[in-house]
Parts: sequence; structure tokens; C-alpha cells
Amino acid sequence: MPERSKSSSVSNLPLILDIDDFKGDFSFDALFGNLVNELLPSFQEEEADTAGGHGLGGTEALPNGHARASSDAAKFAQGDSIPLFPEVDALLSLFKDSCKELIDLRKQVDGKLYNLKKEVSTQDAKHRKTLTELEKGVDGLFDSFARLDSRISSVGQTAAKIGDHLQSADAQRETASQTIELVKYLMEFNSSPGDLMELSPLFSDDSRVAEAASIAQKLRSFAEEDIARAVPSVVGSATASRGLEVAVANLQEYCNELENRLLSRFDAASQRRELSTMSECAKILSQFNRGSSAMQHYVATRPMFIDVEIMNSDTRLVLGDQGSQASPSNVARGLSSLYKEITDTVRKEAATIMAVFPSPNDVMSILVQRVLEQRVTALLDKLLVKPSLVNPPPMEEGGLLLYLRMLAVAYEKTQELARELRAVGCGDLDVEGLTESLFSSHMDEYPEHEQASLGQLYQAKLDELRAENQNVSDSTGTIGRSKGASVASSHQQISVAVVTEFVRWNEEALTRCTLFSSQPATLAANVKAVFTCLLDQVSQYITDGLERARDSLTEAATMRERFVLGTNLSRRVAAAAASAAEAAAAAGESSFRSFMVAVQRCGSSVAIVQQYFANSISRLLLPVDGAHAASCEEMATAMSSAEGAAYKGLQQCIETVMAEVERLLSAEQKATDYRSPDDGMAPDHRPTNACTRVVAYLSRVLEAAFTALEGLNKQAFLTELGNRLYKGLLNHWQKFTFNPSGGLRLKRDITEYGEFVRSFNAPSVDEKFELLGILANVFIVAPESLSSLFEGTPSIRKDAQRFIQLREDYKSAKLASRLSSLWSGSS
Repeated sequence: MPERSKSSSVSNLPLILDIDDFKGDFSFDALFGNLVNELLPSFQEEEADTAGGHGLGGTEALPNGHARASSDAAKFAQGDSIPLFPEVDALLSLFKDSCKELIDLRKQVDGKLYNLKKEVSTQDAKHRKTLTELEKGVDGLFDSFARLDSRISSVGQTAAKIGDHLQSADAQRETASQTIELVKYLMEFNSSPGDLMELSPLFSDDSRVAEAASIAQKLRSFAEEDIARAVPSVVGSATASRGLEVAVANLQEYCNELENRLLSRFDAASQRRELSTMSECAKILSQFNRGSSAMQHYVATRPMFIDVEIMNSDTRLVLGDQGSQASPSNVARGLSSLYKEITDTVRKEAATIMAVFPSPNDVMSILVQRVLEQRVTALLDKLLVKPSLVNPPPMEEGGLLLYLRMLAVAYEKTQELARELRAVGCGDLDVEGLTESLFSSHMDEYPEHEQASLGQLYQAKLDELRAENQNVSDSTGTIGRSKGASVASSHQQISVAVVTEFVRWNEEALTRCTLFSSQPATLAANVKAVFTCLLDQVSQYITDGLERARDSLTEAATMRERFVLGTNLSRRVAAAAASAAEAAAAAGESSFRSFMVAVQRCGSSVAIVQQYFANSISRLLLPVDGAHAASCEEMATAMSSAEGAAYKGLQQCIETVMAEVERLLSAEQKATDYRSPDDGMAPDHRPTNACTRVVAYLSRVLEAAFTALEGLNKQAFLTELGNRLYKGLLNHWQKFTFNPSGGLRLKRDITEYGEFVRSFNAPSVDEKFELLGILANVFIVAPESLSSLFEGTPSIRKDAQRFIQLREDYKSAKLASRLSSLWSGSS
């Protein structure tokens, strides 16, 4: 920073400014402060004294901290002899000197910058020149390196070729040496047929068996290849070939003898559990046909394949004692135990095989294959005897179902065994495919056996039901029939429990289909075949049940016709006929109820089949195009026969009901009901006895219909019955003559009938009975008011014309001529 003397004449001295003061963290405020601080302290002290009277003199504070007089009066009070800012001249002089020094410093800096630029330019030129020279040197160095690399590569390639030649020469020398040895050994084997006594010690030394085996295999391979290449037309070659044939024969004999010797040693070591010796022999034997003889020999000598007691034990464990009937559950437990034992045995053998054989996977493949083809197959042959479809075993012996259950148990357990053996290890063997092949003869005719079994079960169930029904008939036949009520009960009724049993059989068959069929198309075909059996069984069963119920209705109708007698009968004959008619009526009512029960159970049975199809069958058929739709169509077709029988039976039920209604009306309706004498007594507003009996009968008998029928079937049946009742009543009333009081009684009957048929929920029937109520008015109103009755309802004029003719005063009041204009107008 600038330094100066602190005397009053400091402004006359030169400033001392240093360039270094402008380096680093330069501050102009600090520079300026250091310049003026030596001149301003006295002024600052005066200002401080003046500031002491700030509160009295009314001064204002300047923004920089100095005080200013508030008015001109203060100036005059101070006096004009002292300047306001006496240091200003000194400051101006200081600032001028500072500017000069700063200008000098700038010139110095500019000079230094110029010199530095010039020096930098000179150095940059030298640097560029040096870089150019270095680049030329580097390029030359790179060229030298490239030439050196090329030379090194060339030398390396030459060395590699020399190495290859040396290696090839060494290999050729080694091959030649080996060939000489092999030729020497080959000449030994080619000496004379069957003479193995003059062979080198190598071929008889037990400590060098591995080497002898390797050389023997090489010799045999060479001799066989030479014979194969020989040309018979060349005499020399032919002679050589014949000589090598002797060698081949001797070598084959030696190899066989050596192989047998090794197998004997292997067996002896196996009995002593000397795994190292076994491994050594197996390694040597692997040179003979890749060791197949050793592998086959080891597997064949396992106890489970040669011990007869083990095989008999397998049979006893699974099938039980000889002569006893084996059950599927016992067989399942036996197979589980046996297959666990087999798996444990194979697992133990696997440990030995891994330690002994150089190719353990090949040995495991042979072992597992032998287990399935010998031990398992021998057991399955005794367990599964495929029955004949022409002469199946009787149900007393289990029937076809026992065979199918045994087959399912054996298949499932054997598949589990295959998975366990796969986990233990079986090399490249397709153990699952091999397991499937064990059951191929049974799978070929499986669908036919399943369908035949379901048919056998169905037939056995029908025989059982017939026997039960016969026993019931025999036990009740001695009691006799009471009023024909046992006509229906003598027939076997449909049972929902039986249909449920059909479905249960089918579910079990479906489980077997799923177990045996791995492909979706095969599964769908088998499932469809099994489900078709169920449809046929249920359709036949419920159709037969409905037909038997219809037979009851037919019998009841025959009884009614049998006791329809003419008029002019004696009282005794009439009483007997009435009693017989009552019995026929009771039989008809019983048959009606029986048929309604059959229809109800038929509906429940069909619902069970539909639910079974939706829950179990559909998901198995959907993956195959068209299978689901075909089964739905087949189900509808199968149930059509039952629907036809039900429709015919319901028609017979209507006939039965209407026959009894007509009988009750004929027996109970009196002529005086609608033509009561005018004796001055109050009219009877109660329904007639015939009406009461008919409504009571309909209420009683139709209770079964209301319970049994549902939906559209119920609506159609009740609508048809209502229409028939309407027509029957019209025809019945045509037999009577009505006076006004009888008309009121008729209207009361119509009201009673109408209230009853309202429970049918059939609007068309309700409308007809309402019109009947209007028609009844023709018997009540005066003759001159008849024409006004039909102004709002012209549709009933035809029935009204017939009703009017039933009026008691029809002829006396000359209603025919009086209403002729009305009838002609309506026509």
C-alpha cells in the first residue's frame, strides 16, 4: 500500500505506489482509504465535536455520517474566516500525484506485458519447431517398430512351422514306433490259428491288463479295416487278407478270453465290495464294445433280477395270499411299499455305479430299463388280466369295474415310480415313455372297457331294482288292492338317488379318463364316450320310469271305461257300478300323483346331469374345437325321449282329471240345482254340491302338479287344463234348464270355479271364466233386457245364443223370434 509522512506538508511529498499492491485481492476502497486517511483525521475530529450538539443545533446527519448545519444562521454564527473544508487542496494535490504515479505504473506494466508477449512468441516458435522435429522422430520410430514387428511375426511363423514340423515328425516317429510294435504283436497273433501260447509277456501279465486290452483292440481294429479294404482280384492283397483273418480270429479269441477274465475279476471284487478293483475292471472293459458287456453283466447279476424269492415276495406284497380277492386299496398300499423298496434299491445301486463305472448314466439307463421291463412287468402281468368284452366277469367277482380300478391304481403308482426313478437318475432313458408302453395293451381297448363297465353297472342296478320291486309286490300282493290305489304303487318309481349313483359311476370313470389320457384330443374323445353312456343311462331310466307311470294312467283309464254302464239299471247294479267307479277314480287320482312325482324326479335328475356336465365335463371338452357343442347337442337329443314321454303323460293326466270332473258333475249335479221351484223361499247363494265336489277334487289332485311342475311346463299344463275345464263345464251346463234363481246359482258356481282357476296364473283362462260370468246373466235378466247384455262383448254372442235356449221361458217368452234380429246382426 502507499506510504507517506504524517506531517501537514505531506502533499508536497511524492507518493510511493507499488505494482504488487494491485496483485491478489485488490480493493479500490482500501487504496483510496489509505490515501486520504492521513488528511482527514482532523476534519473527522471537528465533525465529531460538532455532532455533540446535534440535539440542540438542529443539524441533519448526512448519509456518509457527517453532519450538516440546518440553516444559514449557523454559518454566520461560526464566522467566515475558517473554510468549510480546508483539506480539499491537499486532497486535490494528492489525487493529482496519485494519478501521475498510476499512469507511470500503467506504462511500466504495459512495457512488461510487451516484453512478456515478445518472449512468449519467441518461446512458442521454438516450441513449435521442437514439436515438428519430435513428430518426425516419432514417425521414424513407428516405422522402425512396424519393421521390427513384421520381422518378429515372420520369425514367429517360421518358428511355429518348425515346431509343427517337429511335432509332426515326433508324432510320426511315435506312430511309426507304435506301428512297429503293433506289427510285431500282429505277427505274433498271425502265426497260426488258435495258437496263443507264443505271445509276448504283455498279453499274459495281469499287472498290464489295461495295456494289453488297449493294444489288442487296436490290432483287431487295424486287421478288420485292412480286410475290409482288401481287393480280392489282387493276389497279393488276397493273400495278405487271408493272413490277417488268422490274426483277427486269434485276436477275437484273445479279447473274449481277456474280457471273461476281467468279468470274473469284476464279479469277485463285486462280492467283496472292492469298489476300486471294480472300477479298474470296468474302465478296462469299457474298451470292449464301449463296456456294454460289463454294464449288462453287472445289471443282470443284481439279486432283484435273479432271486426267485424276491419275485414271489413282490407278488405276495401286492396281491396278498394266493386265492384271496385283492382289493384296489390293498393293491395301492402294496404297490406303494414295493415301489418304495425298488426306489431305495436303485438308489443304493446308483451310488455303487457312480463310483465304479466310467459311464454311470449308461449303466443307470440299463438298470432302470431292466427294473421296469422285468420286475415291474412281471408283477403287472399277474395283477392286470385284461377281461373279455364278450364274456365279462360277473359283478359277483367285481366285474369290469374291478379290472379298471386295478388298472388305474397300477398306472398311477407306476407313474409315481417312474418319476422317482427319474429323480434318482436314469441317463438318457425315456422312463415316462417306457412306463406308458407297459400299459399299451390295456390302453388300446380302455374306452371300450370303460363303456362296457358302465353298461354292466347299469344293468346290475336295474336287476337289483326289479328284484326289490318284485319283493315289495309279493309282500303287498296278499293284502289286495283297496279302491285301486295300488295300481300306481305296483310300478317302480323314478329315484333321484339312483340317478345320482349313475353320475357317481361316471365321475369315477371320468377320473380314470383324465389319468390315462395325456393328449387333449384323446381326453376329449374318451370323456365324450363316457358322458354319452351317462346320457343313455339317465335317458333310458327316466323314460322307462315315465312310461311306467303312464301305464298306471292307462290302467286307471281302462278301469273307468270298464265301469261305464248304460241307463235303466237296477238299484243293485247301479250301486255296484258306482262303487267300481269310485275305485277307478281313486286309481286315477293315485296314478296322477304318481306321474307328477315321476315328472318332478325326472326334472331333478336332468338338473343333476346338467350340473355335472357344467362342473366336470365342460372344462375337459372346451380345449377341443366342436367337442363341447357336440356334447350339448347330444345331451338335448338324449333327453328328448324323456320329454316326449312326459308330454304324453301330462296329456293323460289332463284326461284323467277331466274324466273325474265329468263323473262328479254327472253324479252330483241335480236338475233342481238350476231350476229351483218358486216357492217363495229365499234363493240359495251357496255353490252347488257338484261345484263344491269338483273344486275340492281339483284342489286336492292339482296340489301334486303345483309341486312337481315348474316354469313354462307348469304354465302350459295349467293353461291346457283350464281350457279343458272351461269346455267341459260349457258342455255340462248344456244339459240343464235355468230359471232366474237357477241363473243366480249358476253364477255362484262360475264364481267359485273362476276363483279356483285364478291360482293357475293363466290370463287367457281367467278371461274365459269372466266371460262365463257374463253369460250367466242371460238366465237372470228379463227377456226385454237380453239384447243389452252383449253390447260391450260381441265375442260371446254365439255362446250366449246357446245359453239363452236353456232359459225356462225360452219358448213361452218367444225369445227366438224376439232375438232373431240380434243374431242376424251379429252374423
